[in-house]
Amino acid sequence: MDRQSICIWGIICIMMFTAASLFAQQEAMTVDWIYGDGRTDVEAMPRFQWMDNNQALWLDMRESESQRTFQWFNPRRRSLTSALDMKKALESLEELRGKPYEKQSLGWPDSFDKKGERALYSFEDDLYVLDLPEARFRRLTNTTASEKSARFSPDGEKVAFIRDNDLHVHYLNNSSEQKLTSGGSETLLNGTLSWVYWEEVFARQDLGYWWSEDSKALAYLQTDESAVTKMHYVDFKPVEPRLITQRYPKAGTTNPTVRVGIIELNSPDTKWINLDEKPWEYVARVKWLPDNKRVSVQTLTRGQEELHLYFVDRNSAAASYVMTERDEGWVNINDDLYFLEDGEHFIWQSERDGYAHLYRFKMDGTLVNQITSGDWALRSSSATPFWLRQSVVSIDERAQQIYFTALKKSSIERHMYRVDMDGSNLIRLTQRDGTHRTYFSPNGRYYLNRYSNINTLPSLTLYEKSGRSRGTLVEPNMAALSRFNLQYPDLFKIPSSEGFPMPAQILKPANFDENRKYPLIIYVYGGPSAPTVFHDWGGGNFYFDQMLLDAGFLVARVDHPSSTAISKILENRLLNLMSGPTEMRDVVAGVRWFKDLPYVDENRVGIWGWSGGGSFTLNAMTTTKEFRAGISIAPVTDWHYYDTRWAEFAMKKPQDNPEGYEKTSFVKTAKDLHGRLMLVHGTYDDNVHPQNAWAFIDELIKHDIRFDMMFYPMRKHGIADNPARIHLYNTMLEFWKRNL
Repeated sequence: MDRQSICIWGIICIMMFTAASLFAQQEAMTVDWIYGDGRTDVEAMPRFQWMDNNQALWLDMRESESQRTFQWFNPRRRSLTSALDMKKALESLEELRGKPYEKQSLGWPDSFDKKGERALYSFEDDLYVLDLPEARFRRLTNTTASEKSARFSPDGEKVAFIRDNDLHVHYLNNSSEQKLTSGGSETLLNGTLSWVYWEEVFARQDLGYWWSEDSKALAYLQTDESAVTKMHYVDFKPVEPRLITQRYPKAGTTNPTVRVGIIELNSPDTKWINLDEKPWEYVARVKWLPDNKRVSVQTLTRGQEELHLYFVDRNSAAASYVMTERDEGWVNINDDLYFLEDGEHFIWQSERDGYAHLYRFKMDGTLVNQITSGDWALRSSSATPFWLRQSVVSIDERAQQIYFTALKKSSIERHMYRVDMDGSNLIRLTQRDGTHRTYFSPNGRYYLNRYSNINTLPSLTLYEKSGRSRGTLVEPNMAALSRFNLQYPDLFKIPSSEGFPMPAQILKPANFDENRKYPLIIYVYGGPSAPTVFHDWGGGNFYFDQMLLDAGFLVARVDHPSSTAISKILENRLLNLMSGPTEMRDVVAGVRWFKDLPYVDENRVGIWGWSGGGSFTLNAMTTTKEFRAGISIAPVTDWHYYDTRWAEFAMKKPQDNPEGYEKTSFVKTAKDLHGRLMLVHGTYDDNVHPQNAWAFIDELIKHDIRFDMMFYPMRKHGIADNPARIHLYNTMLEFWKRNL
């Protein structure tokens, strides 16, 4: 061999050795890392909240616990200064509680006052207020009963809270306490929400009372649950098991009875609001007007086709009807109602033209103008829950401009736009492809933008309202992931059965060989405006997908037209048949598109999902023969078993749509199960009850159909604790290896 050949071979050997060394240094993804400190450290970001002084209180979760404390972020100077002596605060807390605090720093509080001078905490069901400048705690309650849902008054001088299902107020200036309501019991709730209102109306927030801006009165919701059907759970831990009872209105049954009252702090009597001018079933929203003289109340009919807006006089509790939103399918509740400072107009989100847009009205409900328009929709940039609809992020009344987030550029991205109130001069302010979540300072001069895309961790950047960057405050921590050989999804579109371009993505293994045939796993959710394909950082499932790739699988997603959140028109395709044949037809079109790829083994395709996705998995495996295996976690198996508000918005009452309930019952189709199924549920799932799984399993047993099952004792819908998550995902990985 000549000298030149020897040199070439030497270079090749060095390159091979280097590549092998790099490969050897990379770690395999594990479930323990995903649900342990590893992922938490990589994705850590500062928590922050803007205060009335137009600075943000800042708690940097990237710092070690021993170094973590509250700081003031000044946007004009781009500086951080100390807001709390953490060591002194902890000493104060330990002195009050008479025992050491279990952590090295305080976490994010339940509530701040608007000035950012006080923070509200709950420890062992008692309330404490932290004075940040003094780094000193004050204990507000010391009772055997638990206190919950505590919030500061707007002036920061009072704290409202719920005890024994009654509304109370603590006065900070003299440490006195006032009980505002009476009669609270297991079935009569004052100022706190029943389960169906907490979950389905107020988006998992216990918003059962609302302070007036002058801090002298509260509007509150009183709920009577005595006629609501019951669910029961058995806690296995005591030697004599404990029986837990939950009030939960099943589809077609009696809802909680609610009414809205107004109570003045200087008067013990509640003034009850009469809202009977129009038929209604649900109180959907309550919000004080800026003048403190009136309260707005929104009501929703049982069928949810009509939403009514009222203004209520504070002194007399007399309600004045303002307007009604109607939809042939259902009206979606949103949080985009804003009263302008001129006292003559309000801004309102509506889907009356088939898309979610902004409108300006006079205070009597007369339409002034449509502000945004087009074949695209406003959409919240908030990550969860997906049904939360609040798109306006700032209103500049002086400039007559509104800032909001929407899907105008793409249904898989979230961008911020600015528009004049007359509907002119619409511009997009966020430029980079991906997902932008924006948080404005109270004066509207600055905003913090949390940005990520499908292959980049979140960053945090400060902007002026014009969209000009003032610098990135937190860079994406991609270096921390370099030890993993991560693969990122390809984004594209697949035609539906009717030609609609459905958003889709696919992940391929690092050593992908297009000449091989790979098994494919499809993740699904389904349902109206509940997409799974985002140009956004993927979170927990993204990391688990890496484990599936390492095991030799392809992983894909596809969103059917109704799930994209593009329009109300597309949502209404599911009227009377949610989780039914309409959705399945489109998803099957997507699955068959994947199967036609030369590197997909059409005989080894799996499907899985959670909650609505669990239901959809059962749909796919009992009404088609496209899948060899599937994992269904916490599925609704028959809409009769789910709650009134969610089941009935699309399905209506069983009494009114018996055929639809029949066609979407997977208990009825269980006998047609095709492929191997693993069914997963928590025994204390108070959202999708274990009853759903029991009914489906009973049908499988009747027809001698084999299946796998994993039940998690006393876990709720999210099976959320780390040990259970680690066990579940490792079990899922074993299932896929065994069956695909």
